Amino acid sequence: MGASPTEFPIDDPKRFSSSETDAVEALGTGLLRAEVQGINDQLNSVNAGADITVFRVPEGADVAATSAAIAEVINSITDIPSAVNCTPRIVRAGRTAWRVDLDTTNPVVAALEANLGKILAFAPVDVDDTSSALAIDARETMGSERVMPIGVAARVWEGESIVTRPMGSRVAGIMMRVDNENEGLPFNPFANQPIFGLAGLSRKIPFSMLDGSVEGQQMLAANVAIVAEGEAGVDGAVADGGYRLIGTDNAMTGELWEQAHQVRGTDYIVTQFMQITREKLGKRITADGVEAWINSLAFALRDHKAADNILGYTPRDQMFKANQNSPEKIRLGSLKVDIGIEPAPVFKLASHEIRRYRPAVEGLVNDIIARLSQAA
Repeated sequence: MGASPTEFPIDDPKRFSSSETDAVEALGTGLLRAEVQGINDQLNSVNAGADITVFRVPEGADVAATSAAIAEVINSITDIPSAVNCTPRIVRAGRTAWRVDLDTTNPVVAALEANLGKILAFAPVDVDDTSSALAIDARETMGSERVMPIGVAARVWEGESIVTRPMGSRVAGIMMRVDNENEGLPFNPFANQPIFGLAGLSRKIPFSMLDGSVEGQQMLAANVAIVAEGEAGVDGAVADGGYRLIGTDNAMTGELWEQAHQVRGTDYIVTQFMQITREKLGKRITADGVEAWINSLAFALRDHKAADNILGYTPRDQMFKANQNSPEKIRLGSLKVDIGIEPAPVFKLASHEIRRYRPAVEGLVNDIIARLSQAA
């Protein structure tokens, strides 16, 4: 059941590719292997492996003890990048669906909310999969733009048996697949994507694209993602067959940054700016040097605009403001630029208004008159 203590020792982060057969075999046959399999099942194109860092914790006497151990690791998540020479951008943590009672936030989720921003990462998290009421209640304990609650579990084949596994790892795999399709960039939404490798769902959640009152739509309105079954011949179904992830939002309490792909895309730009800026640090502040720095930032945004990763950005000549760069600050080596970007939103709602079109009849009249004139 357990992973190899040599390949994946407890309390020691290990980085590997999920396309390496030996490494995956060393994960054993337990929950850790199931998590990686959930990711791999979604990577069905040429790029069939994921760059994964595993941090094992010992199984505790109960769920509370194991959750506490996971939360402790997350509280020190800033130590992991240096240990494996890679900063995780998608974080999967176990035991997020468990709560001690209905008034308490899951300890792993609480740790994720407190620490994901420190490494600019995002986490799909599982919440109660038994009812919409309990899933929404769990979501109400969250308030972070860096977590996406998922209110249904996966039923999958493991050998000759069908077992229930968390859906979060499969959502993580979808995120990776969509990123891969966009040259590794995290600007695209990952909603309305097929989920592969499922035998079924922990429960069927009623969903209709035409009815906002059904259970699935209620969960989506509360920022809880779901998975819906396709139905052939049903107008309001999400697809004709298969299973689809439905969900665009994180657990943010406001609407401005609640779309998950917008947060992840902005994180990418922030890290890109960090890389540009660190090449300039340590040099003299001159007009040429500052202009070169701002040009580099603007060129990066221009490329993102050309690729439709963003809708627009602050013009280059408006990024540097005199009232934010006083002589006193510049004397101390401090420069500030004010940059706005507008991430592309996801298409969530379509409204149609169909009415009669009188000009078409007028065109018919004119066509008849023209034909009669030619006949004469």
